[in-house]
Amino acid sequence: MAGHSKWANIQHRKGRQDEKRGAAFSKIAKEITVAAKMGGGDPAFNPRLRMAVDKGKAVNMPKDKIENAIKKGTGELEGVDYVEIRYEGYGIGGAAIMVDCLTDNKTRTVAEVRHAFAKHGGNMGTDGCVAFQFKHCGQLIFAPGTDEAKLMDAAIEAGAEDVITNEDGSIEVITPPADYMTVKEALEAAGFTAEFGQVTMKAENETELTGDDAVKMQKLLDALENLDDVQEVYTSVVIDE
Repeated sequence: MAGHSKWANIQHRKGRQDEKRGAAFSKIAKEITVAAKMGGGDPAFNPRLRMAVDKGKAVNMPKDKIENAIKKGTGELEGVDYVEIRYEGYGIGGAAIMVDCLTDNKTRTVAEVRHAFAKHGGNMGTDGCVAFQFKHCGQLIFAPGTDEAKLMDAAIEAGAEDVITNEDGSIEVITPPADYMTVKEALEAAGFTAEFGQVTMKAENETELTGDDAVKMQKLLDALENLDDVQEVYTSVVIDE
């Protein structure tokens, strides 16, 4: 990936997420329910739940929706039993795509994901076909102009795995997945607030697309992200604005 486009792409991604904020409530509620079911309803002792609740708060999700989602996971309220499933495939130019879903109907979900790939110029592949191209990690991205030396010291102290300075001046802090919230909170306590952060599948090698290919790829990514059962879409592609 061209280093100069990193920050522009982060802003682009944030903007698209803001546009989908309404739809995000139902997807985050689903994640909160699954996290509570797997690790209990107390965010203090359940890192996955703490991260899902944090995600909900970031998009101003109402408190009662968060609490009800937790209660569905712990069994205090009746809820749907969701299954986690991941699909892998290829986008424009053979770019790698991974799609994480939470579903109560695998047959429906696989059909919808396969249709989205086929309709927009991609191909759904077999399990493991692109997973090796991604690293499971926590990622925090800080704006150009952030004090690199102080951030690096604070990140290392907090237990970060790596600190990467991009050509455009933005800085990435990489963490082990389980330590993401701990590092994030430690950095915030030290005065550093990330512009963008998540536990993600980070592409080991990224490819930049421009022009018609970029437009086609964005349509494919949008089609996948708009599916009700899809929680996250990861790709090796960077869309050049």
